[in-house]
Amino acid sequence: MAKNTDNYSMIAKTSFGLEPVLANELKLLGATDIETLNRAVAFKGDKGFMYKANYCCRTALRILKPIAHFNVKTNEDLYNQIMLINWEDYLRKDGLFVIDSVIKDSIFTHSQFVAQKAKDAIADQFRNKFGIRPSVDLEKPDLRINIHIYKENCTVSLDSSGESLHKRGYRQATNIAPISEVLAAGMILISGWDKQSNFMDPMCGSGTLLIEAAMIANNIPAGYYRKTFGFEKWKDFEPALWETIRNAILNKMVEYEGEIVGSDISEQTIKIAKENIRFAKLHKDIAVEVCDFIKSEPPETPGVLIMNPPYGERMEQDNMIEFYKSLGDTLKTKYDGWNAWIISSDTDALRFIGLKPTQKITLFNGPLECRFMKFEIYSGSRKSKRE
Repeated sequence: MAKNTDNYSMIAKTSFGLEPVLANELKLLGATDIETLNRAVAFKGDKGFMYKANYCCRTALRILKPIAHFNVKTNEDLYNQIMLINWEDYLRKDGLFVIDSVIKDSIFTHSQFVAQKAKDAIADQFRNKFGIRPSVDLEKPDLRINIHIYKENCTVSLDSSGESLHKRGYRQATNIAPISEVLAAGMILISGWDKQSNFMDPMCGSGTLLIEAAMIANNIPAGYYRKTFGFEKWKDFEPALWETIRNAILNKMVEYEGEIVGSDISEQTIKIAKENIRFAKLHKDIAVEVCDFIKSEPPETPGVLIMNPPYGERMEQDNMIEFYKSLGDTLKTKYDGWNAWIISSDTDALRFIGLKPTQKITLFNGPLECRFMKFEIYSGSRKSKRE
């Protein structure tokens, strides 16, 4: 493997719509040669930067280190090319590994077949060399391998993250449809919240947006609560380097002075949110209560509001129209001076808010295509606001 001082190419995976946000995160962290791709960002850095990217990137799902590129036209091509990689450099002969494969517009039609073929090649290489072979472990592998095939182009990468980076480690319980931590962080970063003014989520569910906001405001790294990362089991892992990087990042944490407030109409949901907030030790920064948004009262000083209201599949259409009308009315009458952002997959219902959005961004909440819309709330006309 490359020495710590050597820069090499890496790929950070993310969700659709968050590519520019992740690219900016990587830029601020010090990455070079940044290139925005589809649901991913390519960049360069050294081993220490790989550790830092895993620990700090709020909108990354995985940090991959490509180790081989080749063309594949047949099953034999795949097997032979995987065999050419010296797996002893990356995996102990009695180690545990797992393969994730993604295929698109390829001669291969099943990703599981690709993973199986690659597994056979790796196992055969070790058996030929040492008479023993590493084993597959889906739960706690020493090495997670990623194979990406697009048409005839195959890239083999090492997954330095292990479990997906959206699994922050603070969520002890969830409600029915929790928003992803990566999406929540991305929405907050898109909103342009200044980390000083107030932040509000009046439909907070299990508290993910609130916790991500508190982490951002306090400069708490995204991986702060995680117990492990994939790179910690790599053969070239440097514990001292990892500790140095982590300590340098932790020394940049600050104290947030504003208000982060959340509410939800469900008492059980607020109970779950409180449990997650307390586990994250952010209960001094975040206040939550059982409250209907229509009856809510915002903090005295305006700030940023982000909400993830129920979508059409969870509410009848007639009720949905009335519900979204009431959201707009509440924002107009009570939230003067606030920047309100709403994410919803129900584009028809969003029209009934009765406010003109100043920004529209397409994001995905799981498999659902959503619109993330900004509404600037103020009294009078847009012209009077400018004056």
